[in-house]
Amino acid sequence: QVQLVESGGGLVQAGGSLRLSCVASGRTFSSYAMGWFRQAPGKDREFVTTISWNGLTDYENSVKGRFSISRDNAKNTVYLQMNSLKPEDTAVYYCAAGRGSYGTRWPDNYVHWGQGTQVTVSS
Repeated sequence: QVQLVESGGGLVQAGGSLRLSCVASGRTFSSYAMGWFRQAPGKDREFVTTISWNGLTDYENSVKGRFSISRDNAKNTVYLQMNSLKPEDTAVYYCAAGRGSYGTRWPDNYVHWGQGTQVTVSS
């Protein structure tokens, strides 16, 4: 049974920073891509960023230069460092484990999902 557990969400003022963590269990973590998605109220779930097994990354345009994804395979953990946060970043953030070694932007290519962590950015 694969489990993904996110943490690190919260309330922050615009311009502030948060670091999300996602700990994976029950799977060979290092061989698979990991991704972060988010869903704001009334909107579809959207891609934020992904990291492949060997560290290749991709970012949605609105977070480039502000967000950074990383992984520590020894700890089975993926991180999302979020800087210069904006009110439009407010959403529930989900960690996801990919089907293969390289990440994509499409939710259907991710097989396991965490429960989500709320990020709220006040103006």
